[in-house]
Amino acid sequence: MPELPEVETVVRTVAPRIRGRRLIEVRCFTKKPWAKSVAAASGQTIRDVRRHGKYIILELDQGLLAIHLGMTGRLLAGAERGSYTRAILVCDGATVNFDDVRQFGSVRWLESEPAGLGPDALAVSAEEFLSRLGKKKGRLKALLLDQSFIRGVGNIYADESLFRARIHPLSSAARLSRQRAQRLHRAILEVLTEAVKRGGSSVSDYVDADGQRGWFQLEHKVYQRTGEPCVVCGSPIRRILVAQRSAHYCPRCQRW
Repeated sequence: MPELPEVETVVRTVAPRIRGRRLIEVRCFTKKPWAKSVAAASGQTIRDVRRHGKYIILELDQGLLAIHLGMTGRLLAGAERGSYTRAILVCDGATVNFDDVRQFGSVRWLESEPAGLGPDALAVSAEEFLSRLGKKKGRLKALLLDQSFIRGVGNIYADESLFRARIHPLSSAARLSRQRAQRLHRAILEVLTEAVKRGGSSVSDYVDADGQRGWFQLEHKVYQRTGEPCVVCGSPIRRILVAQRSAHYCPRCQRW
């Protein structure tokens, strides 16, 4: 699933194409319930394009379009309609396709931003991060995937951040020392910032709005490297399940 760096990259590549243009209509080619809401966007001007966690937000004259890429969604500027095109944003002078093989993504018209999300993972301060962490129980990997805790982090960047912070994915949030919590906050910011600079991670379907792949997958230290040697100590990377999600880690470098 595209995470914060991938969504941020899509926003940066699609925004210059459609910001300030009139959205003539959204043509939908799916029976998903979300398709019924988009008629409200027709005829409005796209005032801004920005990211909200894992959502791509198109601010309109009234309300907004909230685009979630799901597992396999792509937002492609100027592309031809294909077999997996679920919607086309038709603007004056530009088109953007929403392609989605598995159809877990969506394009919805909303009156306001999606509710129930925590602070942005790139904007949350160390003190707020520590404060929120101190109120939580459970395993750190599962907590980082909880969008109500912080928004934008998913499987890839949770694994990479925990490795950089040298913390085991099964470590308890409630028992984490202040020093280690600060180290984790710093690692999250560093990993996400570096990933944005490299255009995100293309490990499956992800490309940006120009159809270009990201390159941060070449920098992955643990994610999907099960059995391969740790780049620090040489120990084989392990994979476990945490809250029904894969977690990749080094058993020697990452301590409880």
